[in-house]
Amino acid sequence: MSIDRVVFFVAGLFIMLSLALGVQGSPIFHHEYWLWFTAFVGANLFQSSITGFCPMVIFLKMFGLKPGQAFG
Repeated sequence: MSIDRVVFFVAGLFIMLSLALGVQGSPIFHHEYWLWFTAFVGANLFQSSITGFCPMVIFLKMFGLKPGQAFG
């Protein structure tokens, strides 16, 4: 699995989980402040699309994952 796929998988997982925790209609609702985490992940995806830098990539390279097209 490439770094790109792991980054997109984790970002999607964090967004879905934080939405489930922050939206009142969800069966695992905790508090609406979880929506701030959704905004943080979205902002990080936005800035990484512009700059090409993602903090998670540093750690994934340490674990020996292969770079993909987006994060070289």
